[in-house]
Amino acid sequence: MLRVRKSAVGWAVALALTAAGLTPATPAAARAQPAPTIDWRPCATDTSAECGTLSLPVDWDRPRGERFDLSLARRPADPATREGALVFGPGGPGDSGVDRVVNGSSRFSADLRARFDIVSFDPRGTGGSHPVVCARALLARQPQLIADQAQFDAVLADNALLRADCRARTGALYDHVDTTSAARDLDAVRVALGERQLTFHGSSYGTVLGQRYAELYPDRVWAMVLEAAMDHSLGTRAFLDTQAVTAEGAFDEFLAWCARSADCVLHGRDVRARWAGLHDRAERGSLTDPDRAGATLAPFELSRLAHKKLYDTWRWPELAEWIVRLEGTATVPSVRLLTGEAVAPYPFAVFCQDWSLPVRDYREYVGHLRRAAALAPDLRYPPALFALVTCLGTPTPVANPQHRLRVHTDVPLLLAATVHDPASGYGWARNVARQLGRHGALLTYQGWGHGSYTTSPCVERAVDSYLIDQVVPARGASCPAIEPEV
Repeated sequence: MLRVRKSAVGWAVALALTAAGLTPATPAAARAQPAPTIDWRPCATDTSAECGTLSLPVDWDRPRGERFDLSLARRPADPATREGALVFGPGGPGDSGVDRVVNGSSRFSADLRARFDIVSFDPRGTGGSHPVVCARALLARQPQLIADQAQFDAVLADNALLRADCRARTGALYDHVDTTSAARDLDAVRVALGERQLTFHGSSYGTVLGQRYAELYPDRVWAMVLEAAMDHSLGTRAFLDTQAVTAEGAFDEFLAWCARSADCVLHGRDVRARWAGLHDRAERGSLTDPDRAGATLAPFELSRLAHKKLYDTWRWPELAEWIVRLEGTATVPSVRLLTGEAVAPYPFAVFCQDWSLPVRDYREYVGHLRRAAALAPDLRYPPALFALVTCLGTPTPVANPQHRLRVHTDVPLLLAATVHDPASGYGWARNVARQLGRHGALLTYQGWGHGSYTTSPCVERAVDSYLIDQVVPARGASCPAIEPEV
């Protein structure tokens, strides 16, 4: 279905002014503002895709000030069937949208690729878009967990040094990598693509970007899919608790699969007891990583690595085999891993400007640890705990603080949610849906994994119909689970 567009001349003026953050004063002033452009060229690693940059303000409140180049990529649709552009919002924070287009655009159906240019970008402060860089030695000083009040105080001091170092090495952009700024970048991308309205598919952390865009520019949304949505309304305790429950639920699903499937090498064994034994060894410092000779696996890292293997059901057999290999590792002297270059990218700076997760002191922190362990006795250290450490002491208010959504789009945003998502819990999606009200629609996949579009043909069909023709699924719509295949 072809979209009705305003005249090219009218929209060229309006879009140019929007990107510049200006209101038209006179026709002459409007004509003086050139529309932003992207100089598309064949990508170096795959010439069938096109890469380019878009010059944007570092600080959108000072549109004529310092600028940076946003890195983008696209795969053009067939001109005979093309209807517009579909912009993909990458996850992370820190995932590369450019890499997704160049190496992974097949995640979208052939129908979508025929109708839409598939476009994405590296969000500001990450990848090829002026990444935040910091001293590797300061990054290495951040502990995974905090052991006592003295270490709590040390982390506060070290994080202050880290912020100063990152700012000095990165420049002014360091203070403007929040997702509100990224949403304004996204609107400039829409302008540069010549799109009257935005067609968007955000995944995981990319859903925070989509939600913020819909708040700021509700009339510019054609269709917006939020897959594996994050709930950007939660405070410290609710954020940690929901993450702990989500992680534990995913591990329970893995155990249930192992009990019913002969494809699990631990089938018929007491996997939970064996896993508890590994955790005990990690707590004693006597568990080593079979994939990194001589590296001791700390309790937090043990939980984190297991959690990552729950993201895709095809990795469940790998998780079972990894448990077997962990049981066979012998204690060896720990070796010091090489640190490499003096500086390293730090995409998590984005998170610390989007979330305020204050912790007053070690007593409050250890309370969070104990509660997480009670909610998730198997994966007792949910990865979200590291967010408290790395963002500890961040000055408030942060640039894009948590809040309840205020979205008033003409077309409802489509939430594609998985019941047993190990990272973006189903409860998050339901809460986001409640906040959206009639401006949102929840499509439930009854299965497993972080995301559902590439897992369930049923979800794919519903999402495609929505993106192409704005067909919104009926209230309570769901897609059946697909048993893991190995």
